Amino acid sequence: MNTDNPRELRGLAILSMGNQIKRIDASTYRVNSQSGNGNYLVVKKGLKWECECPDCFYRGVVCKHIHAVNFSQNLRQIVASQNLGLDVPSEEFDGCPSCGSTGLVKDGLRKNKNGKAQRFLCKSCGYRFITNIGFEKMKNTPKVVTLVMDLYFKGVSYRKIVDHLKQFYGVKVSHVAIIKWIKKYVELMKGYIDSFTPQTSGIWHTDEMTVKLKENKEIDWLWNLMDNDTRFLLASQLSKKREIEDARGVFAEAKALAKVQPTFMITDGLRAYQDAFNKEFFTLKNPRTQHVRLAGLRKASNNNMIERLHGTVRERTKIMRGLDNDESAQLMMDGNRIYYNFIRPHMALNGKTPAEEAGINLDLEQNKWQSLIKQSSISRRLPSKNFNGSSP
Repeated sequence: MNTDNPRELRGLAILSMGNQIKRIDASTYRVNSQSGNGNYLVVKKGLKWECECPDCFYRGVVCKHIHAVNFSQNLRQIVASQNLGLDVPSEEFDGCPSCGSTGLVKDGLRKNKNGKAQRFLCKSCGYRFITNIGFEKMKNTPKVVTLVMDLYFKGVSYRKIVDHLKQFYGVKVSHVAIIKWIKKYVELMKGYIDSFTPQTSGIWHTDEMTVKLKENKEIDWLWNLMDNDTRFLLASQLSKKREIEDARGVFAEAKALAKVQPTFMITDGLRAYQDAFNKEFFTLKNPRTQHVRLAGLRKASNNNMIERLHGTVRERTKIMRGLDNDESAQLMMDGNRIYYNFIRPHMALNGKTPAEEAGINLDLEQNKWQSLIKQSSISRRLPSKNFNGSSP
């Protein structure tokens, strides 16, 4: 430690006070203000830590709150290596979901259909929990649930998943239960992943395609909007028509998520795009977003990228029959967006996911579904602020 750096000394002082640093996940911490007025969110973006305090946000320096987090991480590593008499569940478990403390003790067993689960008590805050965060009260194990989600979004139908589980794992699950699992966890994860802001390029692509999600009913339109460099899918919406407000809706969703306007918006020649673009993007400020229309396959600025995505979507929507209503159909499209952005590695990105390429690195473990569900569940219990000071 550099004793000549006052911010480092203040960071150490924060750590020494105890219970001032709350660990949300491996890349997100909440640090109490030394003045006692509120707290600050410290988030790791790529290799760099950022804090929402004025010292970091406006001056761009490594503030005392970031130093406090660094000291806390170093202490955690020492505790993990020496154990220090603490009864921690396993190397995979990071600490108390409520306060991040590693001061945990066993607190009896919880019994369910699949056997016994160890329960833990946090000595710092008194919070009781079991390690399968996000899967509490589930009759099946996290491995089974996440296997189901992975197979479904890779294009396997409900009934084929049921047969697969029974044949290879001896697990009996109904297709109705699978539908409930997918809806439950897509809704949970969507609220979490949409709180992050992807770092996008200045070129966005959008296009629409027809999908038939309900048997013997009218065809819906699926609108997708993707960033050029990161391949990050910024918006995916279903609509009944192809009109101005439908196109404008997907533009607005992408703007709200990225928090910026692109330099170029590339679309086909559909008239609704032109009118929607004028209403959503037209501004007298410079630089102004430019609309590139009528992009052909032989032109340098074409929509081949989004067309390839639609080819993948068409393969997956073949299994999405008989959905109950428009709301559940949209939820499935949201699930596909989560799979595309955060789970599936992209060949054009050298094996990285679009989220990683866009600067959203959640340090997901080998079972990305389980890790993402766990982080989403913790985030729901501990709502945080984003960098503009509002709740996500």
